[in-house]
Amino acid sequence: MLLIAVSYWTYSLVRNAVPEQRAAALRNADWIWRAEHTLHIAVENSVNHAVNSVTWLVVGMNYYYATLHFVLTIGVLVWLYRWHPGRYSAARLALFATTAVALLGYYLFPLAPPRLMSGEHFIDTVVVHHTWGSMASGNLADMSNQYAAMPSMHIGWSTWCGVVVAMVARPVWAKVLGLLYPVATLMVIVATANHFWLDAVGGLLCLSFGFAASFVWFGATPGRLARHVA
Repeated sequence: MLLIAVSYWTYSLVRNAVPEQRAAALRNADWIWRAEHTLHIAVENSVNHAVNSVTWLVVGMNYYYATLHFVLTIGVLVWLYRWHPGRYSAARLALFATTAVALLGYYLFPLAPPRLMSGEHFIDTVVVHHTWGSMASGNLADMSNQYAAMPSMHIGWSTWCGVVVAMVARPVWAKVLGLLYPVATLMVIVATANHFWLDAVGGLLCLSFGFAASFVWFGATPGRLARHVA
């Protein structure tokens, strides 16, 4: 638990130390938005407005965005450490390598989330519905780098959780829930206007690097390692 706490504190410190390049971040957001139009996947605005019209749903998504990102990731780490100690180190390395390489993305490609774009009429659902939520919204905005949207670690971490649970858990229902978790997270980050679809792609690329690093070091994926340490 101390390792997790210190690691997340270090990650937050580095992430928030990246200069907030507002002009560059907004230019990059415009570029991403145009690229998605070219790819015919620019439907974030429609999803954002549709979900915002259902109060109970959008409020639930706000709290989902603010809490499960941390709770489930730590929960999976604790579960692995307690019941699958032989697989814990490999899975942990994949997660930490994913997070480390994401910091490069925040530094090299500052990106404003859709809710901060001007003229596109995205709705900041946390502000509109007065819910406790994103560190980059409302009164907490000064405590977090608002232009660190690429890659999306909500997707990176949730997909890590889903893949690890699918590889390691035995019950089919647990595997299914694990794989559904990143899908639900994708809908949440888009509906709340915190990320573009392409931010999620960036998160998956970082996760691929993380699992590749883990595979090189341990010679196997976490699911193929012995459950208990020899």
